[in-house]
Amino acid sequence: MGTMIRVKEHPLPALFSYGFRPFFLFGAIQAGLMIPLWLASFAGEISLPSAFSPLDWHVHEMLFGYVGAVIAGFLLTAVPNWTGRLPIKGLPLACLFSIWLIGRIAVAVSDHIGWAAALAADSAFLLLLAAAASREIIAGRKWGNLKVVGLVVLFALVNIAFHIEAHLTGAATYSARAGIALVVTLIATIGGRIVPSFTRNWLARQGQGRMPVPFGKLDGVTILAGIAALTSWVALPSNRIVALVLVIAGALHLVRLARWAGDRTLSDRLVLILHVAYAFVPAGFFLTALSALDLVLPGAGVHAWTGGAIGTMTIAVMTRASLGHTGRPLVASPGTQALYMAVVTAALARVCAALEPAHADVLLEIAGAAWTLAFLGFAWIYAPLLVGHSRN
Repeated sequence: MGTMIRVKEHPLPALFSYGFRPFFLFGAIQAGLMIPLWLASFAGEISLPSAFSPLDWHVHEMLFGYVGAVIAGFLLTAVPNWTGRLPIKGLPLACLFSIWLIGRIAVAVSDHIGWAAALAADSAFLLLLAAAASREIIAGRKWGNLKVVGLVVLFALVNIAFHIEAHLTGAATYSARAGIALVVTLIATIGGRIVPSFTRNWLARQGQGRMPVPFGKLDGVTILAGIAALTSWVALPSNRIVALVLVIAGALHLVRLARWAGDRTLSDRLVLILHVAYAFVPAGFFLTALSALDLVLPGAGVHAWTGGAIGTMTIAVMTRASLGHTGRPLVASPGTQALYMAVVTAALARVCAALEPAHADVLLEIAGAAWTLAFLGFAWIYAPLLVGHSRN
C-alpha cells in the first residue's frame, strides 16, 4: 500500500504508472490477434513477411512476445512489493514497452529487414527487463529474488538461440522446447508460491477447514524433478527413459497440487482458476510421456502446457493483479468467469485436436475462437481499469 500511495503523489498517464498496465493490456491484444492470423497462415489464406516459418513465427510470438509481456507485467509489479522501492514508471516504462512493441514489429517483417536485425531488435527487450529488475532488487537488497531474474535471463538467451537456430536449420525445434520448458518451470516456481498463498488467504476468511500444505521438501523435489524431466525432453523428446522421468515429474506435480486444498475453492472462481491452470502442468507431463512412447501426437502435451498451463495461468494472474492493483474487489465478475471458461475451452479443444486428428479441423476452429474470445475479451473488459487511475 505504501508503494501505491507514493505512486499517486506523482501524477502520470495511468497506462504507464505501473508495469502491469501496458504489458497486460497489449500482451492480451497480441495473444488474441495471433491465433486468427496463425490459423489463416496455416490454411494458406495469407502469407506473413517474417523470416521465420509460419509455425516458428506462431511459437516465437506466443512464447517470447505474449509470455514475455506477461512476465514483464508481473515482474515490474512484483519487484516494488519485494523491495519497497518505487516502481519503474513514466518515460522509462514507456521506453521499455516501446522496445517490446518494436520487437514484435521487427519479427513480423523480418523477411524485409533481415533476420539479424530482427534478432537485435527482439532480443533487447528481455535483456533490458532483466537488467532493470536486477537493478531494483540489488538496490533493495532482496538478493533471494534474483533467482527469478536468472530465469528471465535464461529465457532471453533461449530467445536469441531461437533466432539463430531458425536461421541456420530452418526450424527452431530445440529452442522452442527450451522456451516452453523454462515457462513451465516459472509456473512451477512462482505459481507454486502464489496458488497456495492466495488459497490460504481466502480459506482463512471462510473459517476452519483443511489448508494448503506450506512449501516444503516435496515442493523442492517436485521442481527439481520437473526441471530434470523438461531438460531431458528438450534434448530427447522421443525416448523411453525420458518418458519415465516425465511420468514421475507429472505424478509429483499432481500430488503437489492435491496438497493445496483446491477442492475447497469451488465458490471463488478467482482462486479456483489458479488450481485449474496448475492442473495442466501434470497433464502436460503425462501427455508428453505418451508422445515420447509414440502413443499420442507431441502436440497434445505441448498444448497442455502452452494453451493450458501458460494460457490459463497468465489470464488468471492478469485478472487478479489488474483487480487488486487498481483497487477493485477481488471478485470474478460474470465477464471474468466467461474469460476463464473460454481459455480452458480453448486449451482442451487444442489438446483434443492432437488426440483426435480425425476431428482436428473442427477442434482447431473451436480452440482458435475460444482463445481469441478469452484474450480480446480480457482487453475489452479490463482496458478501463488498465488505462484509468486506481481507486487506492
